[in-house]
Amino acid sequence: MKKVLLLLACSLMALSAMGDEKEDVVSEVKAYYFHNTRRCVTCKAVEDVAYNALKELSAGKILLKSVNLEDKANKDLVNKLGAKGQALLIVKGDKKVDLTTDGFLYARSDPDKFIQKISEAVESLK
Repeated sequence: MKKVLLLLACSLMALSAMGDEKEDVVSEVKAYYFHNTRRCVTCKAVEDVAYNALKELSAGKILLKSVNLEDKANKDLVNKLGAKGQALLIVKGDKKVDLTTDGFLYARSDPDKFIQKISEAVESLK
């Protein structure tokens, strides 16, 4: 009886760990919005739509990190991800999806289309 209970407990722990791995796949995806100190309405819209979309699409597991390009404290991250200017990047490991153009095209004029592009980018990295 003790062996059966031990086997059952080990099985439950293994299944629990497998579920955690699936969640970690999503949490490994990171999102960054690189911007300058002074920003236009469209720049702010890109950030707002992307932040809300990522939060909703991932149940809060992928949060957009806003990174000021002019802040020297961010220099290492800027160089690591190769941000040369304003950029919206979805990253997992060494894979990177650049949604900058989509953001500037659709954040204000067609936010639903922009959200769809964000969703596709996240799915492509899972």
